[in-house]
Amino acid sequence: MIDQSHPLPAAIKVPAVTLGFWIIKILATTLGETAGDTVSMSWDMGYLVGTAIFGAALLVLVMIQIRAAHFRPWLYWATIIASTTAGTTLADFATRSLGIGYTGGSALLLGLVLLSLLVWHRLTGSISMDNVAGPKSEALYWTTITFSQTLGTALGDWAADTGGLGYLGGATMFGLGLIVLIGLWRFTSANRVFLFWAAFILTRPLGATVGDFLDKPLAQGGLDLSRPLASLVLAMAIVALIQFVPQRAATKGH
Repeated sequence: MIDQSHPLPAAIKVPAVTLGFWIIKILATTLGETAGDTVSMSWDMGYLVGTAIFGAALLVLVMIQIRAAHFRPWLYWATIIASTTAGTTLADFATRSLGIGYTGGSALLLGLVLLSLLVWHRLTGSISMDNVAGPKSEALYWTTITFSQTLGTALGDWAADTGGLGYLGGATMFGLGLIVLIGLWRFTSANRVFLFWAAFILTRPLGATVGDFLDKPLAQGGLDLSRPLASLVLAMAIVALIQFVPQRAATKGH
């Protein structure tokens, strides 16, 4: 019989941060770019309709994730993929359809990410992955995730187009940025929570530029691969990794 005077602590339903986590995260962000472009461009549904479709899926999955009793890898990564596809179409709608441009969109979304992190810290006292337990922190976690995924699309487009680096050049720049963060994690005592969120945010424009490099026309510096086919291959790779790479929930205080 459960003692109601001492309720069980809320379960942590996000994964431990391992090498497998980062590999799946990068593939998921790349899939978000190709799948988002498939719906909005290849299937000609437009950015607004694409955002509505993926946004609705994201909302449903977040609600299921919050109500779940424990960490469920398939549910978690499905929610991540929904957030990154919704982020792709939402960022494209803001920067292209609304006309605020890649620079304006990146600045606005960076501000929203920082604001989300600030509110989260003020309300719960921690923005660490191993303290994401309970509806409040989970809702703030997924809000921050969605803003960061949207920022990544705008930032990737800014680097490739406004910055003049092209898709491959942008991917190289963001990849080098991740290497710097790995060096800081390995050889310095830099704040681990800061390094995690910096890396989490940076993987999104890396995935965005890689995704664009795969499916954009040759004249625009891409490989002109089929968006639906690229999305299918990426999805299959993610499924295989979730199936065969060990997944466990983060542990509080570690």
